Amino acid sequence: TASIVGSLHSNDFYVLTVIMILSTVGINLERKTAFGKALSAPLVTMGMALITANVGVVPFKSPIYTFINANLVALAVPLLLFDSNLRTLVNDTGTLLLCFIVGAISTIIGTVLTFPLLPLRSLGGNGWKIASALAARHIGGAINFVAVSETLGITGSAVSAAIAADNVVVALYFAILFYLAVPGDGEEDAKLDEPKEQVQLKTPIDPEDISVDGVGITLPSLSTSMAAASCLVALGKIATAAFCRTGMSSLPLISMFTVIGATIFPTFFSTLTITGTTIGVIFMQMFFAASGAAGSIKLVIQQAPSLFLFSGLQVLIHFASLIGIGRLLLGLKTKELYLASNACVGGPTTAAAMAQSKEWDRLVLPALMVGILGYATATPIALVLGQVLQKLPVVVGR
Repeated sequence: TASIVGSLHSNDFYVLTVIMILSTVGINLERKTAFGKALSAPLVTMGMALITANVGVVPFKSPIYTFINANLVALAVPLLLFDSNLRTLVNDTGTLLLCFIVGAISTIIGTVLTFPLLPLRSLGGNGWKIASALAARHIGGAINFVAVSETLGITGSAVSAAIAADNVVVALYFAILFYLAVPGDGEEDAKLDEPKEQVQLKTPIDPEDISVDGVGITLPSLSTSMAAASCLVALGKIATAAFCRTGMSSLPLISMFTVIGATIFPTFFSTLTITGTTIGVIFMQMFFAASGAAGSIKLVIQQAPSLFLFSGLQVLIHFASLIGIGRLLLGLKTKELYLASNACVGGPTTAAAMAQSKEWDRLVLPALMVGILGYATATPIALVLGQVLQKLPVVVGR
């Protein structure tokens, strides 16, 4: 039996098959079950992978995991950023852009105040790195958590524990935001110059309702999306090797080049958004599966409580700062602040969905835009923040 298991563990296609199955099951459970929707596809996939590895179905280490982390994640970044045209993002967001900036600043404040109190000693040298990655998560969503984690070299168990703990915190926070937000009267909020048609929620980061005609998925769009993403990854890796210190991740430069490309050539990249997002989501699901498979349940259980406290306090201070600065100091509308906070902590999909569910029709597109802006900017912000965290005095030796 041991020899059979060993031979399977060393078979790359066996490991890849399990990873693909777990990724697919996670997506389908999120789409088709209340349980999966509540937990989210990444958390479901990662949890199943964690259990699968710990019962011996797949190994804790595999060349497949390395390949996914080194290559598929790099490709996922540009694929998910094809719609990051900065001109459109700035022009179409109205006052929601200012609310989002306040939200991002509030996340930074939350991280800077939380880390000295809960420095995550149980994670060893990964403490400040996870804090930085969570800051990226609370400004620009999961893709930035991944980018910062990969850039800073965070280990598998720490990543699994952080994602698991943070997903619980985010779910609770969303419940509070939805409770506080009052439906209706969205027409007067975002100060947009011209009336717009009611926006139907077709988000570029939620390919659930993908079409196969027009701007949907076609064979040319598939091949062009992959070719464009490969070019951007190659450019980012070459530039990183040439101009950055040895060992630095290429993801920040890949992100930067993608945003520049989407801004300079918006027509070309906008036609690839749906296809790119679909492929990118699949690659990210594979990353979550690989991260779960590389984690030890014992370590996750040991690390998750402190991470839950850290993420909870970080988000609590984010909300307090958001209301203090945005509402009391700047006089911004609370519903726009709630929506911007959703865009920071959750990303474009959840923010646009919140706007639509609350009947804030004029805010659906701006919510989507500021969420995409978070996608494009959170990684460099968090990497700079990480350097600050290393220099902060620790108040509690926890």
